[in-house]
Amino acid sequence: MDDNRTNLKKQAILELIGQKGGKSSACLSGDWTLSNLTIDASLQKNIKQAANNSHLHWDLHSVNVLDNATALWLWQAWGQSLPAELEIKPEHLRLINKWQSQTVPDSSSPGFSVALTANYLAQMMANVFKQFLDFVTMLGQLLLDIGHLLRHPGDIPWPEISITIFESGVRALGITALVGFLIGIVLSYLSALQLKLFGAEIYIIDILGLSIIRELGPLLAAILVAGRSGSAITAQIGIMRVTEELDALSAMGISHSLRLVLPKVAALTVVMPLLSVWTSATALIGGMFSAQNTLDISYQQFLIKLPDAVPLLNVFIGLGKSAVFGLMIALIACHFGFCIKPNTESLGNETTNSVVAAITVVIMVDALFAILFMDVGMP
Repeated sequence: MDDNRTNLKKQAILELIGQKGGKSSACLSGDWTLSNLTIDASLQKNIKQAANNSHLHWDLHSVNVLDNATALWLWQAWGQSLPAELEIKPEHLRLINKWQSQTVPDSSSPGFSVALTANYLAQMMANVFKQFLDFVTMLGQLLLDIGHLLRHPGDIPWPEISITIFESGVRALGITALVGFLIGIVLSYLSALQLKLFGAEIYIIDILGLSIIRELGPLLAAILVAGRSGSAITAQIGIMRVTEELDALSAMGISHSLRLVLPKVAALTVVMPLLSVWTSATALIGGMFSAQNTLDISYQQFLIKLPDAVPLLNVFIGLGKSAVFGLMIALIACHFGFCIKPNTESLGNETTNSVVAAITVVIMVDALFAILFMDVGMP
């Protein structure tokens, strides 16, 4: 018997009394908690129906427990205003008054708005313009640092340059060789299928030579370095921001540009042409391997015909593009690294932005080179 009474006290009860002093009354009793409201869905429906009567008298004196979430729910059911006639305990009234002084966010969908869309586009353009200004500022500071090093060669940060060359160049030889070799095999195999139809198997040397040395070799190496080394540079600078190492360098009077940006730019500008040659060589080896198996073109025949099919000028075009790719990848990686705020979420976002921006810029620069040197180096 006592257990039944205890359970009744813990339940949320709503009683609608027809007449009390000539007015209808809604009496609430028991424990008005979020769990009780969730269990009894009909209770929520009855409260909302009763709240539609603006002349209803509300009696909450018998409520034993009223939690914060239920107070918010009652406040919203009443139309975010207290009923004209309300009897409630002072401690429960304070809970409702707390929501009365706060703005509850609207969970409904805002829908399409021309003004909001225009504002979003304006903010996006302003952000892009700011990023561009910061990038140009970094490039200008880099030129000033180069001028300083020309006057003071003893300040050249050789250790930072050498470690970046090792990390971005030497340790990337394996993955670039593997990707280059496989791309050479795929390109040679697909080209062989079409050349067989016209009896022009020997022209596979021209196709592989021009496409790999002039375009695919530098582009593949740049994309791999942007994803591998570019992200590492951005994350490294970001970690220095999070651990306040950048502030420590500033406090000691050490230039961020001279010690962080310039070594990475110099290293990648030197490394990228070398990686481009390495990737092109492995891709040509893969192409020779596939051509020998599919078209019966020997390795000796391939190597003898290659210099005639590909003028030497194409090699210099590939090397020049690779140097520009390395410069842009390093600058973009450092730029986004300095954009990182001292929190882990910003670190992940800016590292992703760095890789995406670097690969996009590499492809855009490659397209620009293709247009500018369209008639240069053709056999």
